[in-house]
Formats: sequence, structure tokens, C-alpha cells
Amino acid sequence: MKRIAVIGGGAAGMIAAYAAAANGNQVTVFEKNEKLGKKLFITGKGRCNVTNAADMEECMKQVVSNPRFLYSAFYTFSNQSLIDLIEEAGCPLKTERGQRVFPQSDKSSDIIAALTRLLQQKQVNVRLRTGVKSLRTDGERVTGLVTERGETVAADAVIVATGGLSYPSTGSTGDGYRFAKSLGHEVTELRPALVPLVCREEWAKELQGLSLKNVSVRVTDGKKTLYQEFGELLFTHFGVSGPLILSASSKICRKLAEKPLSLSIDLKPALTMEQLDARLLRDFEQEKNRQFKNSLSQLYPARLADMIVRLSEIEPEKPVNSISREERARIVCLTKNLPLTITGTRDYNEAIITQGGIRVREIDPSTMESKLVPGLFFAGEVLDLDAMTGGFNLQIAWSTGYLAGISV
Repeated sequence: MKRIAVIGGGAAGMIAAYAAAANGNQVTVFEKNEKLGKKLFITGKGRCNVTNAADMEECMKQVVSNPRFLYSAFYTFSNQSLIDLIEEAGCPLKTERGQRVFPQSDKSSDIIAALTRLLQQKQVNVRLRTGVKSLRTDGERVTGLVTERGETVAADAVIVATGGLSYPSTGSTGDGYRFAKSLGHEVTELRPALVPLVCREEWAKELQGLSLKNVSVRVTDGKKTLYQEFGELLFTHFGVSGPLILSASSKICRKLAEKPLSLSIDLKPALTMEQLDARLLRDFEQEKNRQFKNSLSQLYPARLADMIVRLSEIEPEKPVNSISREERARIVCLTKNLPLTITGTRDYNEAIITQGGIRVREIDPSTMESKLVPGLFFAGEVLDLDAMTGGFNLQIAWSTGYLAGISV
């Protein structure tokens, strides 16, 4: 029976501890917080989008950084494996729009409770409020760890599942990167991802709180399109957020670190420019004497209509029957290509995940063991792995955690 130490009691750590204990090992989880699954508790706005029910090939396509590294992990412990395990542990699940999987109760606490039951069944020793200061080696392989209280704990293998830097209030403070570097591992550049974006234009901030559904956004670097998608967007006091923007951030944050990028919003993606022009003509025909400033309420929400009037630079009091073809073209252009300049992202306090991490070429993808230090394993967000929203990042945690757990 091997003694296994798991550092971190989040998604990757809990599943790793379960898998290691299910294989007959003596397992201890070291968690610095007062409870397990603190970040899990707040995911999906407290509902916990545990995974995505798409087939694993589709899940692989949603991985942004190093998807091929995950092949063994994803097929060793798939989304269906996770769904079966959680349901067997007494937490029924449901699948919603976009194949997102949630607990039927809509309570993330039920997922944590199910995982806790699994750990108890396998007699995993959980040590809460116990941070880890450093790892110990004999010069070749891992021999254990030292807690923040100065206690030395011997172990035959250590699984580091400490998370990234996002939501630091949940305990994600970069400990795993420090442990990895101390033993010779390289950590790639870290940045917030799945995070709201900061815009230069003041008018966007004036629309704070306005949510737009069924719009299309495109992010470009000069003539090159970096991201294009359809969905929901939210204006904020610093720029833009919402599902579309969070997903965009993961695709563009590397390039955004170098320079500002252009964001264009298509407010009416279902209409061509010609159809939109015809629609405007029809609306203007119906009320010929109406002033321009009062003429767009059927096309847009009131606050957005006011902003389009301002941005068009057409005289607000002008009767619609005297608006020229060129002016109409300006309205159409703004509607199909509302331009913003992205200057940066918000910080880790608002980021769902961290992009970057321990370089995966230094990790064996079939076991999650370090190629540099035998007996040292990594799982979850601490690795240079990240994906789009929709349950894919948690599936990375489950799959890599489980693989590490059965490999020790």
C-alpha cells in the first residue's frame, strides 16, 4: 500500500484522491481552505456546470491550449465516466442547452457532497486548513512534503492539484507553480482567461448593464480574424462581458498582451445589409414626420437606439423622410459593425480560469507524472491546459485528476 499525498481539494484533487484510494492506496488530501471544493462551489454562478455531454472529439475541439496532450486523459476518464460516477454517488444530473451538464438541484454543493461521500467511502484522510509549504525529494524522486506549520509528511507519490491564479479568494494563489519551479519545471506565461474585456470607448461604459442576445461578435488583428461567434453580450462599467466575450478572451488574450485589438458587434446578424436598409426604409416610410432620434425603437433597445443616434452623427431632430441614402448607409454600417477597441482584460479576481501553467512537454500525458521528478504528478488547472466555457475546463480537471490518481 503506497502513501499518496494530494495537494489541493478542488475538482482535480478530489477525483485524484478518489481514484488513488480506489486502487488500494493510503491517500491524504491537504487543503488550505476550511472546506473542500471552494472554487467548485461558485462555478456556473453556484450551479456548477460539471462537464459537457458532447462526444469527446467535440470536447477536444473546445480545448484552447495543448488539446493533443489530453487524448489519454479524456479517453481514460470521459465525460460519461464522470456523469456515471457522480450519479452513482447520489447526485442526479441534467443536460441543458449547449450540452452543459448540471446537478438537477442546481446546487453546486450537491456535487461537492457527492465527491465528499466518495472520498469517505474510500477512507481518504482529508486535512483541512493545512497549506503546503514545499515538496521534499531525495535528489531523485519525491519523498513527501512540508506543511506550512513545519510538519514533514512522508509520501511515495505526490499529486499537485492546486489550481491556477483565478479567483484567488478560493485559495488559487499559484502554489503549484512555485512547487513545480523549485523542482526544475518550466511554467509558461500566465494570464487571466475566460475573463471580461476592457474597452477604450467611453460610450460602451455608458451602456453598463445592457445585455444583448442573438448578436455576433468578431475580434480582429488588422485583417486577420481571431474570433467570431454568435450569442450573448453584456456592456459593463469597463467594457464588455457575457458568454461571447468570455469565450473570445481565451482565444485572443495572447495577442492582446502585445497590442489592442478591434471588436465588431453585428447587432442584426440575421439580416444582410440590403435587408436592413430595406427595413429602415419601411420603418421611415410608415412615420415620415417622426424625428430621427425617436425612429429606431423598433430595431434596438431604447438605450442602444439613443447611442446609435449619437454615433451616427445624424442630426437627432431631423425628420426621417429627409434622411439621405448615405446617412441610412451609416446606420446600417453601425448596426452590422458596431466598432470597439479592446485594450486589455480584467484581472484574476474576475477570470474563470488561468491560461498558461506547467509546460506539458515535461509531463507524461499517459500518466500525468513529471518527466523530471519520479513520483511527482500534476493535474488540473496548474498545467498549461485551458478550454472554452461550457464545462470543458472542469472535464480537463476530472480527466487529468483521475489519470494521475490511477497512475500513482
